[in-house]
Amino acid sequence: MDEIVETKPARPSRYGLTRWVVGRELAVELSETTKLALPMVLTQVGQIAMITTDLAFIGRIGTEALAAAALAGRVYLVCVTFGFGVLAAIAPVAAQAFAADNLAVLRRSLRMGLCAALLLSLPMMAFAFHGEHILLALGQGPDVSRLAQQYLRGLAWGVAPALCFQAIRNFMAAVNRPEPVFWIMLTATPMNGLLVYVLIYGKLGLPRLDLFGAALATTLVNCGTFSAGLWVATMRRPFRDYHVLVDLWRFDWPLMRQLIVIGAPISVASLIGYGFFTAAALLAGLISPSALAAHQIAFQVAAILFMLSFGISMAAAVRVGHAVGRNDGPGVKRAGLAASLLGIVITAILTLTVIAARFEIAVLFLDQSADDADATIGLAAKLLLVGASFFISDSVANITAGSLRGLKDTRVLFVFAGIAYWLIGFSLSYALSLKMGLGAIGIWIGLSIGTTVYAGLLVLRFLLLANRFTLQR
Repeated sequence: MDEIVETKPARPSRYGLTRWVVGRELAVELSETTKLALPMVLTQVGQIAMITTDLAFIGRIGTEALAAAALAGRVYLVCVTFGFGVLAAIAPVAAQAFAADNLAVLRRSLRMGLCAALLLSLPMMAFAFHGEHILLALGQGPDVSRLAQQYLRGLAWGVAPALCFQAIRNFMAAVNRPEPVFWIMLTATPMNGLLVYVLIYGKLGLPRLDLFGAALATTLVNCGTFSAGLWVATMRRPFRDYHVLVDLWRFDWPLMRQLIVIGAPISVASLIGYGFFTAAALLAGLISPSALAAHQIAFQVAAILFMLSFGISMAAAVRVGHAVGRNDGPGVKRAGLAASLLGIVITAILTLTVIAARFEIAVLFLDQSADDADATIGLAAKLLLVGASFFISDSVANITAGSLRGLKDTRVLFVFAGIAYWLIGFSLSYALSLKMGLGAIGIWIGLSIGTTVYAGLLVLRFLLLANRFTLQR
C-alpha cells in the first residue's frame, strides 16, 4: 500500500508577498484618490454647464454678440488663468501642513491665499476694463470690440470673488473635504442660468441688458459662491475648528513668497499652453474658415476633457502633498501613479465614446444647412479621430503636473511647456499644415506630438523626484 505523504501548503515567496502588499496599497490609494477626485470632477462638470448655458443664451442675441463674448472670454481667461495658477499653490502647502498636523501653517495658507486673490484681482480688473483697446490693437473690428467691452465690464467685478472662491476650493481639497464646493456649484449652476435669462432679456420687470446682463449674472454668481464658501470655511465643522480667519490682518511674508514661488511657474506654464493652442487656432484660420470651424469643434471637446482631468489633477496634488507631509516616500509615487491610472482610464473611455460618436458630435456644433457644412463635419470628425492620442496625453500631463505641485516642484513646468509646445509642437503643426499640405490634420498631429512630449517630460520628472524623496527617507 502506497504511503500517503502529507504535505504542507506552499508558503508564498517573499517576492510574491511583496507584490501582493504593493498591489493592495495601490488599490487603497486608487480608492482614496477616486473618493477625493469625484466631487472635484463633478464641480468641473458644473462649471462646464454654466459656460454652455451662458453661450446658449448669448447666441440667441445674435452672431455678433456670440463672437464678442468669445473674444471677451479670451481676454478674461488670460486674467483668471494667471490668478488660478498662483492660487493652485495653496493645495500642496495646505495638504503638507494638514498631513503633518501643522494647524498654524494650514490656516495661514488660506489667509494668505485670500490676500493673494485680492491683490491679483486689481491688475486683472484693470486689464479687463481696457479689453476694447486690447482687441482693437489686435486687429479686431470696432463693433465687436465694443460689444466685447460690454461683456468684460460686467465680468471685471467678479474677478475678486472668483479668485477668492478658488482659494477656498483649494484649501477644502487639501483637508480632504471637497464636497461643500460641489454642493455650492450644484446650487449655483441653475441659479446662473436663471440670472442670465432674466438679465439678458429683461424679465421680471428688469431692463434688458444683453451682453452686460450675461456678465453681470456671472459676477453675481461668483459673489454668491464666494460668500457660501467663506461661510462654510468659517462656520461649519470641521473647517471652523481651523480658525482660518484668526489674525486676519497679519501678513505672513514668508508664506506669501512660498505661494508665489510655487504658483507663478504654474501660471506661466498655463499661459504658454494657452498661447500654443491659440496659435494653433490662428494656423487653422490661415487654411480656411471651414478648417477653423472644424478645429474649434475638436478643441471644444478637448477643453471639456481637460476640465474633467483638472479635477483629478487637484486630487493628485493633495494626495501627493499628504504623502510628503507624512514623510511617506513610497506613498508619494503611489499617489501619483494612482491618479494617473484613474485619469487614463476615464479619459480612454471618454475618448472611445468621442471616436464612436464623432460625426454626431460635429453635427451638434453646426447648422447642416450652412455652406460647406458636410465638408466641415467630415473634417471635424477626422480631427476628433486624430486627436485621440492628444486627449489621453493631455490628461496625463495635466494630472502629472498636479502630482508635481504636490511636491512643490513647479519651476520646470514652463521650461518643459516651452520646449514641448512651441519648439516641437508648434513647429510640427506649422510644417505639417502649411508646408506639407496636411491642413488642419497636420495641426492636430503637431498638437498631439507636442502634448505627448510634454506629458513624457513631466512623468520622468515626477518619477525622478519621487525616487529621490524615497531614498532620502
